[in-house]
Amino acid sequence: MEWIHQILTKSPEIALFLSLAAGYFIGQINFGKFQLGGVGGSLLAAVVISQFGVQIDNGVKSVMFAIFIYAVGYDSGPQFFNSLSRKTLREIAMAVFLAVSALLTVLVCAKLFGLNKGIAAGLAGGALTQSAIIGTAGDAIARLGLPVAETKSLQSDVAIAYAVTYVFGSLGAIIVCVNVLPKFMGQGLKEAAAEAEKSLLGGSVAHGPGQTPALPELVGRAYRITGAPAGSVTGGAAGRTVAEIELAESDMITIERIRRAGKALEPRPDVMLQANDVVLVVGRREVMVAAAANIGEEVADTDGISVVMQNRQGVFTRKGMNHMTIAAVRTTVDRDLRHGVFVQEIKRADQPLPILPETKLEHGDVITFYGSPQDTKRAVDAAGYELPVTNKTDFIYMGVGIVLGLLIGLIVVNVGGVPLTLGSGGGCLLAGLLFGWMRGKHPMYGVMPSAASQLMKDFGLAAFVAAVGLNSGLQAVVTVKQSGMTIFLLGVVVTVLPLILTMIFGRYVLKYTNAALLAGALTGSRSANPAFGALLDKTESAVPTVPFAITYALANVLLTLLGPLLVGLV
Repeated sequence: MEWIHQILTKSPEIALFLSLAAGYFIGQINFGKFQLGGVGGSLLAAVVISQFGVQIDNGVKSVMFAIFIYAVGYDSGPQFFNSLSRKTLREIAMAVFLAVSALLTVLVCAKLFGLNKGIAAGLAGGALTQSAIIGTAGDAIARLGLPVAETKSLQSDVAIAYAVTYVFGSLGAIIVCVNVLPKFMGQGLKEAAAEAEKSLLGGSVAHGPGQTPALPELVGRAYRITGAPAGSVTGGAAGRTVAEIELAESDMITIERIRRAGKALEPRPDVMLQANDVVLVVGRREVMVAAAANIGEEVADTDGISVVMQNRQGVFTRKGMNHMTIAAVRTTVDRDLRHGVFVQEIKRADQPLPILPETKLEHGDVITFYGSPQDTKRAVDAAGYELPVTNKTDFIYMGVGIVLGLLIGLIVVNVGGVPLTLGSGGGCLLAGLLFGWMRGKHPMYGVMPSAASQLMKDFGLAAFVAAVGLNSGLQAVVTVKQSGMTIFLLGVVVTVLPLILTMIFGRYVLKYTNAALLAGALTGSRSANPAFGALLDKTESAVPTVPFAITYALANVLLTLLGPLLVGLV
């Protein structure tokens, strides 16, 4: 196998991509009802490949994680800041509970098995996958004033215990948060995320990629005009003008085309319809159903009458209408200006709003108009300005955001002699949240198509996890052989027990009823990035990012504090 070692040494990137390919293949295998997923599979594959003696530069790991966590923050930024309220007290309580339960678990293990300060701190760092503990614990050990040899020995124990327990620390969090939690809640993660999205959308259903409703809100129908039967007030549109028919339905339908005797007519408001005219009517489905009886019989023959419709996005900035309801805007705007235009979607800070008469519009809202090209262009110009459709990422905006996050991660604040820092992960998450929120407020800047964002998250996390497995797998296996399984098994306890306790606490004390939201809060409270990536993969939704973002920021501080606390208490 020496030739494999030589190849991987000359080109370690082969090991990285081989770990991804093998890992995602393994992740698709079903073990009963259990599936490891691509992230967990990549970690296991990387540990196996690491036995050939290959190392990945730590810079690669840092870059991949920065890309991943920035994209996560960017996507969840608008929703994160909109959700800051008393409801976030649940996330704060969860992060604190997990940190305290983890501290007590490690202290009990240290007491029962006679662990020294170094092993106890390393056990916490690896089992909780909080790499910053290595630094804070090592610094705290150096400040104890012990002999140099003893100090180095304890600091070495931190690294050994960390290496032995880190692999299962990542894998165990995936198992608990992605596989055990849904069974505990009795709710699938994907179904739970869809339910949460439906709640956020005011009761409407969010459709995923490639999905369209069987009953769309806006429809077009072709009708042959008939006359009203003798003695009937309704039953046909012959003898009525276009304006009369549209006004009869409160302008919720429009006549876009008229064909009379094989010739097309311009559907001006004053045009009077005649029997056997064929008209193209566009409007909201629920109104169209009721209006059909007053127009004529539906026909399939649309030759020469069809028209191309368009969706066009506009940023709402019209003066004098900020905070005005949709109903008030409708009554204020001239009929000719809004004729033939329908509101298909409204988003505020990238979050959909229910299209209801009482919904208030605010400057910066993005409105999707539906209608003919000329009608939607008129509506967009009247509402504010058009938002161009593009699939190009704004790399200036993204680059500045990641640089700012990395700079924030360099900041260290000493509190009572304990160095506190968000690290590159927390800094990039914070910057992503901020830049995503600003993008929601000013949608002309910072474009990042959803496909580009998804690639950053998927590839960034998978490469980060693979790099961790390649760099720590060999040392972990060697140390386990030398030191026995005691540290490893204690790591399993420290990984699983706080997660289980916090999951129960979240369900029964904090009253979480949605599995996707609870899983997001739990992974963030444990600062479990691989588990969070696997969670996003399972839910196929951004719903878990909001509770994750809140608890993750807290966990980076609280769990990092465990290093010096354990050095002082063990």
